Amino acid sequence: MAGIAPNREGTPLVEMRDISISFGGIKAVDHVSVDLYPGEVVGLLGHNGAGKSTLIKCLSGAYQADAGEILIEGQPVQIRNPRDARAYNIETIYQTLALADNLDAASNLFLGRELVTATGLVDDSAMEAETRKIMGRLNPNFRKFKEPVSALSGGQRQSVAIARAVYFNAKILIMDEPTAALGPHETQMVAELIQELKAQGLGIFLIEHDIHNVMKLCDRASVMKNGQLVGTVNVDEVTDDDILGMIILGKKPAHLAA
Repeated sequence: MAGIAPNREGTPLVEMRDISISFGGIKAVDHVSVDLYPGEVVGLLGHNGAGKSTLIKCLSGAYQADAGEILIEGQPVQIRNPRDARAYNIETIYQTLALADNLDAASNLFLGRELVTATGLVDDSAMEAETRKIMGRLNPNFRKFKEPVSALSGGQRQSVAIARAVYFNAKILIMDEPTAALGPHETQMVAELIQELKAQGLGIFLIEHDIHNVMKLCDRASVMKNGQLVGTVNVDEVTDDDILGMIILGKKPAHLAA
């Protein structure tokens, strides 16, 4: 991926070690280990049911693993719910974005965490000023501050969701197919947002179906099949076909198999 190369020396932002989780006796995730460094995008790929979303939900607090451990900046942590995840600066941006369509960007950014005046009233002007500041950093072309987010394009909505995560000090971002259903221009906007987040030292787990997006957006790719990790590869050392082979055949490409 063009842009700033992640520094993979030192301590990872996240280590998920030997994670297993079963539902009704079926192992959805079977002894999987992945890690993520500051300023890095790691793509998680695999067919539906491969286990990638289940694995990452153990990090977001939606599920609890049956076995294994999670380390944040080298320290073992317990993540029992989404509140715990946020306390460790982990934010998740789901495909649905979870935005309130009838509210503007600032109201969405501070939803549930509103800024208030000394008299206890919601401080709309302070929230708009903060939203303009963070948007100026992330997406300088964003102009629609007064309109409900229902009037925004897909890429602009994605900007609002990302801004909300970054404003509240996310260090680790989980993005679930952020360019799904977006056109080429919008997809490019999200790619630029991801580059900006990388430059700020965030680590991003990208759940993705589109191999082209992984090749374009990610530094490494971790492929899962039937709940197990096929392998993790550096994107600049593989082709689209190599990754497709990992997804379908469940094995690393021959030149990396050693």
